[in-house]
Amino acid sequence: MQKKTALPILFVVMFLVMVGFGIIIPVLPFYAEEMGANPTELGLLMAVYSLMQLIFAPMWGRLSDRIGRKPVMMIGITGLALSFFIQAISTELWMLFVARILGGMLSSANMPTAMAYVADITTEENRGRGMGIIGAAVGLGFVFGPAVGGIFSKFSLSMPFFLASGSAAITLVLVFLLLKESKHETGQTSEEKRSIWKAFTREVSVLFFVQLFISLSLSGLEATFAYFAAEKAGLDSTQLGYIFMIMGFGGALVQGGLVGRLTKKYGESAVIQGGMIVSVIGFGLILLVDNFTTAAIYLTIFGLGNGVIRPSVSSLLTKTSSAGHGSSTGLLSSFDSLGRIIGPPLGGWLFSLAIGLPYISGAIITILAFFMFLFFRPRVKPANI
Repeated sequence: MQKKTALPILFVVMFLVMVGFGIIIPVLPFYAEEMGANPTELGLLMAVYSLMQLIFAPMWGRLSDRIGRKPVMMIGITGLALSFFIQAISTELWMLFVARILGGMLSSANMPTAMAYVADITTEENRGRGMGIIGAAVGLGFVFGPAVGGIFSKFSLSMPFFLASGSAAITLVLVFLLLKESKHETGQTSEEKRSIWKAFTREVSVLFFVQLFISLSLSGLEATFAYFAAEKAGLDSTQLGYIFMIMGFGGALVQGGLVGRLTKKYGESAVIQGGMIVSVIGFGLILLVDNFTTAAIYLTIFGLGNGVIRPSVSSLLTKTSSAGHGSSTGLLSSFDSLGRIIGPPLGGWLFSLAIGLPYISGAIITILAFFMFLFFRPRVKPANI
């Protein structure tokens, strides 16, 4: 019974976590600007969060292998609540930096621990479905969060931060009351528990690089598409908000309802390769955007392909890695964060050279990841029945 109820609870938890995170996205630039931040400082404010996640995610994943998923997840959600609250009461720019650093350090526990939790409670046959459900929760959170933040920012720029803190606090209570511990001692040696890089073995290393490349190409698109769409199709911020909402809904539906069926029928490797092919087609179509409709359709096609990759990579990794689930997913989150650190400035620089370059380079990077995975993908060992 625990396994049947745990996934819906985890879905709600990750949805609320991402709603809280998404609430501040449309507000933070204006909030920081109000405190005197220049464009460079704003970029640093955004980047420092991902940098902390890059550094600390493997540590939290490994710790969850040792002491359990639930306490580590509660630490991560507490960090979010505290970070949002400090941002809400900030009066100086340095306070925002402190809050973002603290939030990045602690909240980096959430995603790898959630994925490790799914790996704990699912069979290998249903692993892809479980990871897809987490991906759907994340996607829907990013759809609703920014919309809520935009609405409440009209009352005051600090209001969305208070709301995000409250959302995290409610989530913390839900985890404490409803979520049962999933981790059981697996007999790992003390050496395995100490080594952050235990998960990075020759057999599965390609999965980390695939995640890095996919994250890199996606974040480059996210950083430049608003400018691209404005120049190519004259779209404003409201229309872009609707486009990203449509893309988010499409990705969430595919992750929540289709990833599990596809991985069960064809296996994770085939789904990852299919997702990359669709992503490349999406990148190519984006170059042809000329109005709202084509922007919504082409970006959604890209999002559908991109959306199936992360849960399938996570599922395949937990099946093939010899390290603990938390160590594996923590290191995967670290590679994802590295892509999100490099992607936006790289995408911006390429856009300054030619507006189509971020999408041409995104397609090339994805093709490179496709062939790298094709030749070096890990093999799933037959499950013991």
